[in-house]
Amino acid sequence: MGAPMPIIPESESRSLSNDGSAGSRERGTGSSNESIPLLSDLEANTPSYHTNGNSRPQAVGKRSAKGVVKGVVLRISTGSGPLVKDALRSIPAVILGTLLNILDGISYGMIIFPAAGVFTGLGGVGVSMFFVSAIITQLIYSAGASGFAGANGSMMIEVVPFFHLIANQIADTVGEENPHAVIATTMVAFAFSSILTGFTFFLLGALRLGSLIGFFPRHILVGCIGGVGVFLVITGLTVSTRISDDDFSLSLETFKFFVLNMHNLVMWLPAFLLAVLLRIITHKWEHQLIFPIYFCIIPAIFYIVVAAARIDLGGLRDAGWLFDMSSSNEPWYYFYSLFDFRATDWGAFWATMPTQFALLFFNILHPPLNVPALAVSLNHDVDTDKELVAHGYSNLLAGLIGTVPNYLVYVNTLLFYRVGGDTRIAGFMLAGATTILLLVGTGPIAYIPVMVVGALIFVLGIDLVKEALWDTRHRVSNSEYITIASIMICMTVWDFVTGVLFGIVVSCIFFVVQSSQRRSIRALHTGDSVMSTVRRPGAHRAYLRDVSKQTTIVRLQGFMFFGTITHVEEALRALLEDHAWRRNPIRFLVLDLALVAGVDMSAAEAFVRVQRLLAGKKVVLVLCGFTVDSSVGRALNNVGLLEMDGVELFETFSDAVEWTENTYLRAWFRAQKAETLPVALPGRQDDVIPFPGSVVDSPRRAALLDAGWRTIARDHSPPGSQDAPEPFNTLVRAFSSYESIDRDTYAPLIPYLKRMPVPAGTVLWRQGDAPDGLYIVESGILRATYHFADPTPPMVESMVPGTIAGELSALSGLERNATCVVERAAVVWKLSLEDLARLEEDHPELARAFTRLVLKVAKLDYDILITALATRQ
Repeated sequence: MGAPMPIIPESESRSLSNDGSAGSRERGTGSSNESIPLLSDLEANTPSYHTNGNSRPQAVGKRSAKGVVKGVVLRISTGSGPLVKDALRSIPAVILGTLLNILDGISYGMIIFPAAGVFTGLGGVGVSMFFVSAIITQLIYSAGASGFAGANGSMMIEVVPFFHLIANQIADTVGEENPHAVIATTMVAFAFSSILTGFTFFLLGALRLGSLIGFFPRHILVGCIGGVGVFLVITGLTVSTRISDDDFSLSLETFKFFVLNMHNLVMWLPAFLLAVLLRIITHKWEHQLIFPIYFCIIPAIFYIVVAAARIDLGGLRDAGWLFDMSSSNEPWYYFYSLFDFRATDWGAFWATMPTQFALLFFNILHPPLNVPALAVSLNHDVDTDKELVAHGYSNLLAGLIGTVPNYLVYVNTLLFYRVGGDTRIAGFMLAGATTILLLVGTGPIAYIPVMVVGALIFVLGIDLVKEALWDTRHRVSNSEYITIASIMICMTVWDFVTGVLFGIVVSCIFFVVQSSQRRSIRALHTGDSVMSTVRRPGAHRAYLRDVSKQTTIVRLQGFMFFGTITHVEEALRALLEDHAWRRNPIRFLVLDLALVAGVDMSAAEAFVRVQRLLAGKKVVLVLCGFTVDSSVGRALNNVGLLEMDGVELFETFSDAVEWTENTYLRAWFRAQKAETLPVALPGRQDDVIPFPGSVVDSPRRAALLDAGWRTIARDHSPPGSQDAPEPFNTLVRAFSSYESIDRDTYAPLIPYLKRMPVPAGTVLWRQGDAPDGLYIVESGILRATYHFADPTPPMVESMVPGTIAGELSALSGLERNATCVVERAAVVWKLSLEDLARLEEDHPELARAFTRLVLKVAKLDYDILITALATRQ
């Protein structure tokens, strides 16, 4: 069978918390909550977790290994009291950590190599390699490479399925008739996996790219967790019955072998029941010592029964109840004799590269998920990139020494801290205790019951399958759950690489389908519902509100690709169909792409197709919300859209709407054969109207003319006002849309208005200034900029002739809410606060009537401004 692949950091693969965040591996403690702080007694004994094992606080990530060693030497030289005190306080944590290393070393070190064929009898070698890797990483972390003072390092147990796959590939390529070459090549391949992992970790940390790992789809990782769980369950069966992984298959014969064969059933069922019993116990009681104590009691009871029944140990070993360690007397460094570069088959070695890179892919997923989870659990600030560099050092050294990959173990470190192992002294003591285990050798393994190892493997396998299938049932969508189950099935039926690739492909398919179902059209409306932030005379606004029905605004969002552009293209085509065109012929189609993250080639070409249809209807395509040098702009420019006739581009939506309004105004005035425009227009100054001509029978042209005659052409001024001097004509243009402006009635107002020619660039007032009066624009253009709290972008509002500026702050006496600059040389009429006060005193009725007119105009101006603010994104 293909091995289900290793994956996810300790935090992920060994237990997912209820909220889907990285959780802890259960060791008789149930599901560990990452948010649980350290026990209060630890907090009392330790000044701060930022101390990195020293009583003097220091920022995490700033202390080197050299600094830690110097600190230890200094403490010894100044007095051994604090050092001894820390060492004594760390003894319980060291005992627990050592026990956990024994359990992991026996259960997972024993299965680093396949258990059959040319690899038979290498269980002890795997245990030695496990301990060497654990010692290396423990020393490096404790010397200051890790920001966690009590970090526990160990072999990456999730790599075991990949190691089996690599070993079996080499055996198949070289041939089992040459066992020396097979084993030599396998040892080199295992060591190379550490070097490759270490180099990658170092680069990720040095380039500060650790956060990128979090972008990988979580449900694919969960599916791989489940696949590893299935692999461990199968491994528990094969270890208990002493058969090879290659002999296991999903068939009726295999079922009969394990279930209907009484001898085999007795071999694996006790281990499985012990695993289930442990889970029942830990479900009812939660304590970190339950797990290690439980697995100490099992061999004790086993040997009590053996002694009471006077059973021969040799017979038990032959029957499969004890491990047959034929090389149990070999020293721990025996595995170095298995390296032989002359016997290494380099062709077989390079043939494992696809599996090596698959193993690497999952190795690098562990620390970026483990480290933040552990930091939360310990309430500890930590630099993830620094931890990646530490993993790089430990794995590079492990590979150069000839052993297997390693990492920071989430749950071991958490338990280590909780029983007092929160100093680097404790870490060094744990490394020393593990070294003693290594020196003792693998001989004692021959006296460990097989059911203990089988139960350990079953426990983790059952946990991982439960996490993948049961714990996620209400926390993921149906498509994600199907992906998780599919990955597990593929890993079990075929192999790990196939399962992961299948999961990635399925996820991509689901992503495309789901993204295609999401509507990329955020809003679709006509231009009369959204006007630009340009203050215009009332008659001009009435005209624009009428003719802007010929402007259709489509606001898009998300990423435009082949899956989402179809709906957009269909919606745009529908606007040009005969029945829709007869009901509402359009002149401008404004596409707002401000919230579009990107455009692929399929979407860009779809926009080109739409533009060809628009050109046939003489509709101008107005694009906005991006620049030419942006990713969206480059994508559209690459297909030639921005260079096509009838396409206009503006950086902001407000600029685009302002331009369309100006175009409508120019079209009206030119249709009246006027020599010059009667009012200045802000924004981009185009000499050519994009829809020239005088086709009277055109519905769009007829609508423009009809709206102009009903609004702009209507004479709102009293008879004879055209011959009146300024500022009366300006007053008429500003207020006649709201009520009749009688010359005699408003003549007393004229002396209170002061004419001010102002050149371009003049700042009339700044935001926050005290008001000095209100201004009525006779000619030129003013531009007000409203600055809001960061990060909200500013809002710009233009004021053309026939409008007022600064009115609300002047009437209310409050500070200016914008900065007003003269954009184009202007003539304004100013009513200062002093003159307004005199007007109220001299002509109270006129002052009230004028104030009422100003408030009417201001109300409409600010309604439009608020609408623009509300619809800006």
